[in-house]
Amino acid sequence: MRTEHLTVFIVDDDAAVRDSIALMLGLAGYRTAVFADAESFLAAWNEDCKGCVVADVRLPGRSGIELLEALRARGSTLPFVIITAHGDVATARSAFRSQAVDFLEKPFDHAQLSAAIETAFALEGRRILRDDGRRADAEKLGRLTAREREVLERAAQGLHAKEIAAALGISPRTVEVHKARIMDKLGVRNLAELVRFAVAAKPPDVP
Repeated sequence: MRTEHLTVFIVDDDAAVRDSIALMLGLAGYRTAVFADAESFLAAWNEDCKGCVVADVRLPGRSGIELLEALRARGSTLPFVIITAHGDVATARSAFRSQAVDFLEKPFDHAQLSAAIETAFALEGRRILRDDGRRADAEKLGRLTAREREVLERAAQGLHAKEIAAALGISPRTVEVHKARIMDKLGVRNLAELVRFAVAAKPPDVP
């Protein structure tokens, strides 16, 4: 995963800290975007945001942890690195319970922050690859006809050609033709790969 396509979203109400982190990361080759509070970041956020969030615990309005929880409620899985000048065990526990990648106490050094961001980017990279794979599978499934989707669903259930033919009111030979076309459209080589697509497929629209 090429990290130049990922952004570090810095959320801190202290302008000096915000700019210092952005400068440090920018010099290290990271792309950054800065926000003074959780609400401004939430207003800018959309599903195309990729990277990770570095957020202070104490912010005007929602805290950094509340920002994390608000994004999770919206379906976002953006990794979070929580930073604070007022660290304590309870706050750290709350951050990790909300699935923060790391919890850093100020002042932290460049190596600590970079390590946390790289961990977050690795998680984000895997998530993007999974999403890309699902989209590619969905596109392939979209090439199937309604009848082919019916055959696919039943083949994945372990039914043989004669059983599928009986269920759909077609000949076994026609079932085999459909299966060959399905495998060609999906680019699969065997039944195991066919089943993987079938699990992702929605029930057929045609009765």
